[in-house]
Amino acid sequence: MKDLKEYIARLRYDFSKQTLDEIDVHKNPLIQFEHWFKEAVETNVSNPNAMVVSTASKEGKPSARVLLLRNFNENGFVFYTNYNSKKAVNLENNPYASITFFWGELERQVRIEGTVVKQNDSESDEYFSLRPDTSKLGAWSSPQSNIISNRAELDDKFSEMKEHFKGKNIPRPPFWGGYTLKPNLYEFWQGRPNRMHDRIVYELEENNEWEIGRLAP
Repeated sequence: MKDLKEYIARLRYDFSKQTLDEIDVHKNPLIQFEHWFKEAVETNVSNPNAMVVSTASKEGKPSARVLLLRNFNENGFVFYTNYNSKKAVNLENNPYASITFFWGELERQVRIEGTVVKQNDSESDEYFSLRPDTSKLGAWSSPQSNIISNRAELDDKFSEMKEHFKGKNIPRPPFWGGYTLKPNLYEFWQGRPNRMHDRIVYELEENNEWEIGRLAP
């Protein structure tokens, strides 16, 4: 490719598949999310539960990474990680975060903001018990977000844990578990022609009711 910067500058895609209007959305944003998530699954979107989790340090320095949504309900949106990871350290000092889903096949994006709390041990234990043994061993083996000398160090630790737990039940590491993001804002984005996209926002009011509005694209 001759000029990558020029290629990027000229990239164009005109969104035109669907519309989104205030009168069409459900008054409960969780139900609206569930409708869209089901459509993403039924449309065979690749990894429909993949989401960008954005956190910030106590100094306000942002960081983001892609994780997998593992559950959602009236209590919030659940993901799992190592409690010593960068995201976990951020959340310990600044419990506000956002998650973002992008379903390109449907020309849709959902952004959700809120506060994040740790799951209790029993909830994390229950999910961990459902994981494949290889994933359980991975949780024990990886000092997530820490610098390691090389790949061999990681592979050796995995082999060590595999031998250690051979023939045994693999318990959840005490440094690994779940978080729940409790939303106070949802934004549903539907791509439209000429960059005149539809953006419907739900904001949680003091009376615990959701206020629905439209944002300019």
